[in-house]
Amino acid sequence: MKNLLKQAQQMQAKLSTLQAELATREVEGVAGGGMVKVVVNGKQELLKVTINKECVDPDDVEMLEELVKTAMNQALKSSQDMVSAAMSKITGGVNIPGLF
Repeated sequence: MKNLLKQAQQMQAKLSTLQAELATREVEGVAGGGMVKVVVNGKQELLKVTINKECVDPDDVEMLEELVKTAMNQALKSSQDMVSAAMSKITGGVNIPGLF
């Protein structure tokens, strides 16, 4: 039992370190051939949005909205994959609900 508690404490320490590290990692989502780019971190926080002025058309706002949505979803998916891969290294592939 003592060994199990020690292992849990070690895992908790590794998870805390990983959370801090993931907050500094960034991934990018791109849409429209690079016309819209978004950057999110490992905490899935939006850090930056870049929109090429050529794709800003007041008569076609829906296209710009779709490009932003596509880039954002791509970036969030990449962030989730990055977090999952990092978590698997710590947990040995066991999915522990509520960790991230």
